[in-house]
Amino acid sequence: MENNLDKLIATLDHKEKFYPFIHSGHCQYGVPQPDELKELMELLRTVLFPGYFSKQPFISVSFADYLKINLLKMRTALSMAIHKGFCFDCNQIEAACTHRPEESELLADRFLDALPNIKELLITDVEATFLGDPASKSHGEVILCYPVIQTMIHYRVAHALYQLGVPIVPRMITEMAHSLTGIDIHPGASIGKYFTIDHGTGVVIGETCVIGQNVKIYQGVTLGAKSFPLDENGNPIKGIARHPLVSDNVVIYANATILGRISIGENAVIGGNSWVTRDVPANEKISM
Repeated sequence: MENNLDKLIATLDHKEKFYPFIHSGHCQYGVPQPDELKELMELLRTVLFPGYFSKQPFISVSFADYLKINLLKMRTALSMAIHKGFCFDCNQIEAACTHRPEESELLADRFLDALPNIKELLITDVEATFLGDPASKSHGEVILCYPVIQTMIHYRVAHALYQLGVPIVPRMITEMAHSLTGIDIHPGASIGKYFTIDHGTGVVIGETCVIGQNVKIYQGVTLGAKSFPLDENGNPIKGIARHPLVSDNVVIYANATILGRISIGENAVIGGNSWVTRDVPANEKISM
């Protein structure tokens, strides 16, 4: 058994072959862990929607004390997550990590400053979902039960961190929601107020997608890239705008596919199962 184990170790320790897939780590903090980010999101939900996601009611303390306790916990957890994100990024470029914990704390504080705006955006998402679904009985039911709200909490938080330049953590946060709800929104996408997704499963929204206000999407919709320009070595060029621009008051019905850097004009309606690869003028209705 020991000989077989030594052979297995020798095979797995093939540095030339497996080195790109080994995270050696250049600092003591390691990489962000899913369990840690799950705890962070639980704290964020308790702050953004008090009383809905708390393990205990906050009637025993004042509302201000309740917020202060959770915000302090969240700041500590977020600072560490941000710092681990930068440590991970340093490993990717094979350089010793020079990011200081104080810089992560500063970014965490800047994120805290953005929390009121994040909450206001989420409240518009709740309102759009409540008004857009005749089956919804209350705003509270929407907050607790609807996958779009769970997804948008993760997305709005991740997008704010993405805008601050935090590596890897925003993507991990949106992928947590993806695995829970089946809704895949890249943290780089820009989404305006009063956004909702009915049902939700199978929705994909790409990194450079820009969505206006009061947009409603149904299940199975893809806002994706049509093609990937290649560099001189035949590899896809990263970081270019390649996803749709969706204007205000647009409705996109189930299983529609919209690809490329095209524009969907205001008040347009995209019918179910449509395949769209050209600009759609304002007020136009597209169907099979």
